[in-house]
Amino acid sequence: MLSMIGMIGGLILLIVLTMRGVNLLIAGPLSALFVAVLSGLPLFPQLVEEGEVNLLSNYMGGFSGFITSWFPMFLLGAIFGKVMEDTGAADSVSKWLVGKFGLSKAVLAIVIACAVLTYGGVSLFVVAFSVYPMALSLFKQADLPRRFIPAALALGSVTFTMTSAGSPEIQNWIPIDYLNTSPYAGWEVSIIVAIFMAFFGYWWLKRMINKAVKKGERFEARESDPQMADRALPHPVTGLIPLLVVLAVSFIFHDSLGTSALILALLGGVLTTYLLNMKYFTNLGKALTDGTIGALIAIGNTAAVVGFGGVAKAVPAFQVAVDAMTSIPGSPLIGGAVAVSVIAGLTGSASGGQVIALPLIAPHYIDMGVNTEALHRTIAISSGALDSLPHNGYVVTTIQGICGETHKAAYGAMGAVTVIVPLIGLTIAIILFSLGLGI
Repeated sequence: MLSMIGMIGGLILLIVLTMRGVNLLIAGPLSALFVAVLSGLPLFPQLVEEGEVNLLSNYMGGFSGFITSWFPMFLLGAIFGKVMEDTGAADSVSKWLVGKFGLSKAVLAIVIACAVLTYGGVSLFVVAFSVYPMALSLFKQADLPRRFIPAALALGSVTFTMTSAGSPEIQNWIPIDYLNTSPYAGWEVSIIVAIFMAFFGYWWLKRMINKAVKKGERFEARESDPQMADRALPHPVTGLIPLLVVLAVSFIFHDSLGTSALILALLGGVLTTYLLNMKYFTNLGKALTDGTIGALIAIGNTAAVVGFGGVAKAVPAFQVAVDAMTSIPGSPLIGGAVAVSVIAGLTGSASGGQVIALPLIAPHYIDMGVNTEALHRTIAISSGALDSLPHNGYVVTTIQGICGETHKAAYGAMGAVTVIVPLIGLTIAIILFSLGLGI
């Protein structure tokens, strides 16, 4: 019981510290320490026999293991995004979309711009950095409350695109190694769920914004607001081609290389962007440096909560919770979805939740004869729900680091579109798979 209190209390502490603006690289270890102390876990490896669990080894094992597995993808994804940004290719694609939809559809243009970039393989963090200046300009011209910008960015980035079939984001690729599937697993159901999340999420976001405007909320400018540079931009086609290259390469090599195909795909995107738009570079060296730094920050934030999950995984309460979740009666898809959702919530990371949960639940459900394609898609969608609690690295970076808002002002709308909408989408996916669609 004390261990369960420690695990749940550690998660609450992690959320509270995050809401108060404490850096995840500090909040993660502190919360893990709370879990370890209440669970009676030894703090240092010197206090136990070699190989036995302890706070330091388990935290750093989870932290470093995630970086070892995924740093090349994070690095190339961030660099790809930065060269797209530095050449103006990302702005060109975004502005083209805005021109098609007009100012009255400012929020829709932002969502679609983020969706196109995300589904093209650009890092979620970099998409937010790239589209934010355009989003700020559009919200200012439309006189909309700026506290809804993080929700608009997130709806297009971490919901219907991040976990959909064919997405090059790692949340769609992690299950491949454990389930021997492809990134297009369960695509029939995925299309339906993605369309629902996109339309319902947009409707709900617009409803929240309109309600705020009716109450008198307006755009409030700040001296620190960035300005979009007035510069020559490449043709939108030369911005879209690299995105198509990422998708094509990942499709061609996913059977032979698995998750490593994403490395080739993103590298292909970087090289294509360079070759097609080289004359538009303003500072290639700075773009590479900024991309590297961005990758380190992004993977560091994620690894910090994966480390917390590594400690939580080692305490007795965790196995009790996993046993309870995998013993849920009914469809194995429900048990798998609950397990991944809860663990993703504990770790504050969709990818981290999958990495922790899949080694435990995949063999169990495969032995039960579950359809692996259905399980892949269910797990991918479920990982993108409770992961977006306030302590999530993307949530913190987008709300505070990029948009300069507070969790109190911005998280309500962001949580609605990144937690509740995906949970409803997950329910629809389980129902459709249970009815035999896509199986």
